[in-house]
Amino acid sequence: MTGQENHRSILVVDDNPDNLRLLEKLLTEHHYKVRLATSGSRALATVRKEAPDLILLDIMMPEMDGFEVCRQLKSIEQTAHIPIIFISAVSEIIDKVKAFSLGAVDYILKPFQEDEVLARVKTHLTLSILQRQLEKKNAALEEALAEIKILRGIIPICASCKKIRNDDGYWQQIESYIREHSDAQFSHSICEECAQKLYSDFLKGPLNS
Repeated sequence: MTGQENHRSILVVDDNPDNLRLLEKLLTEHHYKVRLATSGSRALATVRKEAPDLILLDIMMPEMDGFEVCRQLKSIEQTAHIPIIFISAVSEIIDKVKAFSLGAVDYILKPFQEDEVLARVKTHLTLSILQRQLEKKNAALEEALAEIKILRGIIPICASCKKIRNDDGYWQQIESYIREHSDAQFSHSICEECAQKLYSDFLKGPLNS
């Protein structure tokens, strides 16, 4: 188990005490922090108090089944990202389709196979970690792009001296204004028209006697 996966918290939701004990023992032995809930309402209360990194959720429970628990968690922004693995003794295709349509990431059949449970838990915790890292990198990239200075819109410029009026209302040399608002760099030269005006005598050469 990698350092990132170690000590990840898992909420196990099942109305069967034997299943809870079995999964608690298995996951704890592999260094996961395990919390238990015996009903859908208790699961929601537990998640609201402290969100786990992953949820193992039984489908067939009295009062509130796993489908409804999943639906409510996925409808809330603060809990929508939590990966949910359904656990059920029912292998009907329609139940699996409904589970995935509600946002579950996986489906485990009872009776449990310990290696399968551990493999699926590890896989989806790893995927969740990578997804969160990607989201952070994307957010940082968007922030960086937002800070890039781009010249756009109407810029007041003096018709005579060609200074630009900046955002504070002061007139500023065009070079310094562009340098502050973009990543452009300047290299100075003289166009042909200005060269003729400034150095006309030099360009003509010595006068003929």
